[in-house]
Amino acid sequence: MSRAHNFSAGPAALPEAVLERARAELLEWGGERASVMEVSHRGKAFEAMAARAEADLRSLLAVPDDHAVLFLQGGATQHFAQVPMNIAAGGRADYVLTGHWGVRAMAEAARVCTVRVAASSEAGGFRDLPDRIDLDPGAAYVHVTPNETIHGVEFHAPPDTGGVPLVADMSSTLLSRPVDVARYGVIYACAQKNIGPSGLVVLLVRRDLLARAPDSLPDIFRYDRHAASGSLLNTPPTFAWYLAGLVFQWLHEQGGLAAMAARNQAKSARLYAAIDGSGGFYRNQVAASARSWMNVPFQLHDAALDPLFLAGAEAAGLIGLKGHRAVGGMRASLYNAMPMAGVEALVDYMAGFQRDHG
Repeated sequence: MSRAHNFSAGPAALPEAVLERARAELLEWGGERASVMEVSHRGKAFEAMAARAEADLRSLLAVPDDHAVLFLQGGATQHFAQVPMNIAAGGRADYVLTGHWGVRAMAEAARVCTVRVAASSEAGGFRDLPDRIDLDPGAAYVHVTPNETIHGVEFHAPPDTGGVPLVADMSSTLLSRPVDVARYGVIYACAQKNIGPSGLVVLLVRRDLLARAPDSLPDIFRYDRHAASGSLLNTPPTFAWYLAGLVFQWLHEQGGLAAMAARNQAKSARLYAAIDGSGGFYRNQVAASARSWMNVPFQLHDAALDPLFLAGAEAAGLIGLKGHRAVGGMRASLYNAMPMAGVEALVDYMAGFQRDHG
């Protein structure tokens, strides 16, 4: 077997130890004599697994008791609409736009509530954070995307929203560092970055906000109904939930989120140093104070070299580096499962490519 270093933005690399354990348990999970995918989600074994997964996640993030933890279906895009359906209740919401996904989230919310741009860095090409945020004190919530995977722009601290609940799409940052969950009304994240496989969403919601769901909203879309049922209102994505639980255990074994934050910051610093030290052969256009730890977009000085760079990278065992079509160039995603050895391999390849084509 020859696994590559996978820099894909998502679905992304999973820890090899997690994949190996899942492989070992694939046919016979625990004492069930069947796969976790084949047993009832109402059975005691699955309920015990689900309970441990929630407990491990609460421990990792120090989730306060006044926040419910939900394991739901649908990617984050589904919750672009489901959050305002539950939390805005026909009112109005503020959106802070720092990239593609914040824009997408606001567009979906506009279908179910009144939205307003409280701040935007679009005029500058989403290369920095907004200078200021103009908040509506009567808004139902303020929505932010702490990390924009396409543009590589990141809030390194949450904005102060006063008494207005802060809602965050943390799809690409949740579990990459400690988070003060108490500062948020809602945190939601698709799994396929730092949590597990696609198809699962982890959502943390302050319990008092659950009461906002209107009676007209069908049960399947209501967060309060899912909370009341322990995320078992309907058949959940059982295998994805199981794998997420294994990732939570792996994170504890790595030393928790403070240890992951140190690793992730070091990985991104190493790659940015290589880009900035290339004399312009490679460049990252994001303001230094807003650079993402998780997603590092960069361009070559001559876009005509892009196909050669990607082909050579793949031959060297470095995959998933093609940039999003919205910005072009390259993008290296440095999620938790990416080891420093992968970053060093990329930096070495970049230096060699520059020697050959500079």
